[in-house]
Amino acid sequence: MLAVKAALEERHTVTMIEASEYAPQRFLEVQPDIVFNIAEGLRGPSREAQIPAILEMLGIPYTGSDPVTLGICLDKARAKEILSFYKIPTSEFHVVNSLDELKYMSVRLPSVVKPLHEGSSKGILNSSIVRTQEELREQVERVLNDYDEPALVEKFLPGREFTVALLGNGASLQVFPIVEIRLDKLPSGVSPLYSYEAKWVWDQLDHPVEMYDCPARIDSGLEALIKEICLRTFQILRCRDWCRMDVRLDENGVPNIIELNPLPGILPNPDDHSSYPMAARAAGYSYSRMLQAVLDAAIVRNNLAAPTTT
Repeated sequence: MLAVKAALEERHTVTMIEASEYAPQRFLEVQPDIVFNIAEGLRGPSREAQIPAILEMLGIPYTGSDPVTLGICLDKARAKEILSFYKIPTSEFHVVNSLDELKYMSVRLPSVVKPLHEGSSKGILNSSIVRTQEELREQVERVLNDYDEPALVEKFLPGREFTVALLGNGASLQVFPIVEIRLDKLPSGVSPLYSYEAKWVWDQLDHPVEMYDCPARIDSGLEALIKEICLRTFQILRCRDWCRMDVRLDENGVPNIIELNPLPGILPNPDDHSSYPMAARAAGYSYSRMLQAVLDAAIVRNNLAAPTTT
């Protein structure tokens, strides 16, 4: 948060406002020209839409996607349904609301079990790949009990995994260099999955897991296909200003959208392996220039002023 403030203060006057129940009053008091939104909300499946919805009501411009897109993207199944309608490759899936429901579902194994409405790999564990009916039931029960929300059961995709950062809108929309998540660099014997453990437990500052290639070492054909799918996904789900997408290859080498994050993580320290800043650095952006570019995209979109070139 302080790093974001410092970066934006290079060109603007910045006031920090906590995304709490007192935020509406603070917005009225401060009357900002525009809000750089990084609020993940307080609670519920639509939590990331809360602050943008308040800003919409107050008529205050902000960075990033609108409440509808944020709500859809945090409901992983709803996002996948829309992508499927538009013929964007995404893995076969089921939404499980109860163990009784699971009895009547025909789930192809192996599959991956995860919470429906979480981010940052929460609830995606080394044990989340299931290969038997018993494992499937155990993991669904874990998600239902631990997160008090439905479980998403997706067909396991055996191929390479990538994350893709996008910046801008319309004709200025660009794709940063693709990041590959090198699953072969995970500790020996663990599941080939970018799990919570892989992201937050095994990969530590004092003992890093060097599992990221940026730019990804892929041929030009695959690179072009991944970028095309991500650009179409950005437009189909009406994302704005910036987004990060997770992509995995299926058994035929076809890139599938796993999920989207229109409110991506932006940890400033390169050693933290935050994917969006990693991709931006590979494109030649400093941390502050990256954030200014996101803000500039929103400024232009809202017809506030022409951005200052940095």
